[in-house]
Amino acid sequence: MSPLRLLFLVLAVWGTLHPLGLIFTWFAENGVSLTGLIAAWRAGWAPAALFWDLVISAIALSLWIVTDCRARGDRLGLLAMPATFCIGVSCGLPLYLFLRARPV
Repeated sequence: MSPLRLLFLVLAVWGTLHPLGLIFTWFAENGVSLTGLIAAWRAGWAPAALFWDLVISAIALSLWIVTDCRARGDRLGLLAMPATFCIGVSCGLPLYLFLRARPV
């Protein structure tokens, strides 16, 4: 595995563990409520701006993943889409770059 692919993999793992750790901490303090979590993200201007920034980035990344996978004939990269929407762009983008950098 090339050093660049290894770096993408490390970033995908970090982009999974760090955000999920914070979300689970929030759940431990506030109860498991997705509507409450989304309300907290939209509670002020700064978290709302970050929320919408990530939503728009996730949509753009997904469009690129679909287009790129179709052009390359490589369906494995599509696994990055659920990672993007279920975990976040911090996981989905490096995961896709990891998958894309492999020999096809």
